[in-house]
Amino acid sequence: MSEFTPSLLQFLEDGNREAFLQAAEEAHAADIADALEPYEPQLIAKLLGLLPPALRAEVFGHIEPACQIRVVDQIDHRELAVIVTHMEPDERADLFKLMPEESRENLLPALEVAEREDLCRLSAHPEGTVGAIMTSEYAALSPSLTAQTAVSRLRDEAPDKETIYQIFLVDGTRQLVGTVSLRELILAPSGALLSEIMRREVISIPLDAPQEEAARKISNYDLIALPVIDAEGRMVGIVTHDDAMDVAEEEATEDFQKAGGAQNIGVSLREATVGLLYRKRITWLVILVFVNLLSGAGIAYYEETISTYIVLVFFLPLLIASGGNAGAQAATLMVRAIATGDVNARDWGKMLGKELLVALMLSGSMAFLVAGAGMFRGGEDIALIVGLSMILIVVVASLIGMSLPFLLTRLNFDPAVASAPLVTSVADVTGVLIYFFIATLVLGL
Repeated sequence: MSEFTPSLLQFLEDGNREAFLQAAEEAHAADIADALEPYEPQLIAKLLGLLPPALRAEVFGHIEPACQIRVVDQIDHRELAVIVTHMEPDERADLFKLMPEESRENLLPALEVAEREDLCRLSAHPEGTVGAIMTSEYAALSPSLTAQTAVSRLRDEAPDKETIYQIFLVDGTRQLVGTVSLRELILAPSGALLSEIMRREVISIPLDAPQEEAARKISNYDLIALPVIDAEGRMVGIVTHDDAMDVAEEEATEDFQKAGGAQNIGVSLREATVGLLYRKRITWLVILVFVNLLSGAGIAYYEETISTYIVLVFFLPLLIASGGNAGAQAATLMVRAIATGDVNARDWGKMLGKELLVALMLSGSMAFLVAGAGMFRGGEDIALIVGLSMILIVVVASLIGMSLPFLLTRLNFDPAVASAPLVTSVADVTGVLIYFFIATLVLGL
């Protein structure tokens, strides 16, 4: 429960508006949003209406998207226009994309021309691209200004910009020619030209690049803001550090969901309906049912071996689980390395050799332990069978787990789908075949 919640509950009980506003001014907007979300949309809209416009927009921006849409239905379009006007450009664009067509048509005429054009421009970019997460409120100056004049300009523009800690320098055609930090600007001699103190090599990103590429660049180069350029090289916006964190969290969440064999839910788990969760999870479960049928077919094929040496069944779950665990480990490590750019397709051969050595070491240690149990349960032949099976199963599963992400990346699929469920199922099938094949050879059946 957020720190703001007790004050809100008290307000609801006694109707003390002054106490509500005082508590709201002292609380963080995110805490207020957390306190409001559990209530009915109509009540949330009423309470939002009591807040000052700027705080109202900030609080609304922290509310979960699914809840935002329900609240929008309870707000008059003129009141909604006030909220949207005070929201950050990228946040208002995200909201606009989620709104029903009728609500969009009612909102646009209520906005000022500048806000309307900016909203339509930002919301036109496809989801998942840099254009969809950038903001148009950035500090841009001419390189011909002096440091003193630039500071004066920034002082006037600061209230309307998302960040002024990094200033971008553009020429008359909006071509990005350099950048200077606020610290460098303040420390520069007052008469120095920006063109003399600017850095000319600027890290930028195209408008249509994937959003995760922006997050990666901001992380790699430790940037406060990343400039966005269009096809003609003109600067059109920036991606800020907090936007990159949101993208990284979103991508990590999507990868975790795929790693568990589910499709991307797209909303918070709390807001997801039973039907949505069913649809997002059923596909891979059904596919893996048919994959696992192959394990059953393998067991049926070696039915004579099993019936002759029933003790082999005792070690089957242990061997299959060990292969699945080793494969899932290898896949998880590789998916994350590919996602962060630590490795790429050219590294497959090098990583294959390294994984082979690691898998041999792991499987040798595990085989030593399981062979002892085999000796106890069935003698030397069984110990030899389970020991050799453990080595081959773990090695094969590890190589499969490491290679599948590379293969999917090469085929332009998300490597996250190669994680635990898929790798485990493939390892199960190969493990059954390897185990009973070795048993049949050793026992001479």
